[in-house]
Amino acid sequence: MDLADEIPVNNREAEEMDREASAEAPLREPHLYRNQFGGMVRKKAYIFDGFGKFYNKEWDLTEGRGNEFCWYHVELPKGNQKLSQSAQYLIGVLCPPLKLQDILSLVSNGPFCGHVDGALVFRVNSPGPPSSDFTFRIAARITENAVITVSLGRVPRLGFSPVGQSLLSEIPSVESPSYHRGEHKERSGIVIGEHVLEFLLTMNHSEEADNPVPKSVSNLVVHIVDTHVDHLQDVVTKLEIELDSVELQLDKGGFALKKQMLDDRRFPKIHLDLQRLLQVIAHGEQVFPRVKEKCSSKHWFSSEDIISLEELIGRLRRLKDNVGFIANRVTAIQAGLDSWQAEQINRKLYYLSFLSIIFLPLSIITGVFGMNVGGVPWTGQKDPTLKNGFRNVMLLCVAMLLLALLCFSFPSLYTRIATWHRTRAMKRSWSLNRKSFLRRTHGIGVQERRGYLRI
Repeated sequence: MDLADEIPVNNREAEEMDREASAEAPLREPHLYRNQFGGMVRKKAYIFDGFGKFYNKEWDLTEGRGNEFCWYHVELPKGNQKLSQSAQYLIGVLCPPLKLQDILSLVSNGPFCGHVDGALVFRVNSPGPPSSDFTFRIAARITENAVITVSLGRVPRLGFSPVGQSLLSEIPSVESPSYHRGEHKERSGIVIGEHVLEFLLTMNHSEEADNPVPKSVSNLVVHIVDTHVDHLQDVVTKLEIELDSVELQLDKGGFALKKQMLDDRRFPKIHLDLQRLLQVIAHGEQVFPRVKEKCSSKHWFSSEDIISLEELIGRLRRLKDNVGFIANRVTAIQAGLDSWQAEQINRKLYYLSFLSIIFLPLSIITGVFGMNVGGVPWTGQKDPTLKNGFRNVMLLCVAMLLLALLCFSFPSLYTRIATWHRTRAMKRSWSLNRKSFLRRTHGIGVQERRGYLRI
């Protein structure tokens, strides 16, 4: 199964887990979301008290007071919609109080970091198709007491859920065949399915319930950047797992598997996805250092979080090197398949040339004896002295065929004979050296028994 088929399933499972955890979060006020797109845009609103606690709140886009600060997050759907459609989604969700320049700064493609209408805005939006699993978009509008973020699809571990709701804190139990047959036995721990384990093994982070609750806006900004880097790392890990399985299949597979991979253009597609991933990482390398530089001048941004941003930038650079290594692996595998395809073509051409050598004498003979001129031998049909003309022609064809085969196989025969001669010479030389060594060793032993060693 390709990676492109596995990622949407994992996203659906993660979204279901996210909905269950969010439903049990404490509420300060009832939800009054105003969504005119019928559930196409997912929204989350949190308010933090600045002392390690958070609550769900209504979608009113207001800022916090005192130590409190708010976070509003919008998840755009991963579909085939145009960029203008995404802008319409944000206008319907964030306006008012946001203005058009705020919407455009959040939804446009490409990297950006700057101040828009008094707020710090940064975005890392790749220009690929929104439905692709290798298109990443994350944007944020930051003020002293409020943060508004926009992402394309779900970002793992971005939200928050109550402590104790994490699946990782449960005692696991493995599925058994009797469980599938309906024989439910009493066992301690929650049953973990194989597909859930495969999903969890590709995660490079914990769940939302294990996220530390930010106590300031600077903590929240670091958390947003951290989850974005984790999301990229998850995709890279899945690519590495897929490449490992493909290499094993190529080692065990035969003609049909290699031909199918070449026909499907599997590795050129993976290489294209890697280029998109490298573009996203390059955008992050451009934006996040500028975010760190601009946040360092804010009095509400702590120095510890500046150091955390610097570490995340270093992680992003190491991730770029890792993606480059994966791209080299893909190039090497594709080169191996190309060489295999060229070898198959050369083998077919070899068989065709062998057939042409077989039929070459026949074509020559038929061309010579098919000439409408006088004096062609063995062409008299009623002459009794030429009754063996057909036999003579066949013998001539066989003689020419043997001569052609000898010329064709002479290089191979010469190589085999030369190899056999070199092997025989090496064995003979080894035998002589061994006899000489034994003779010298025996002589030394005799001299030692006589009481001295000859030098």
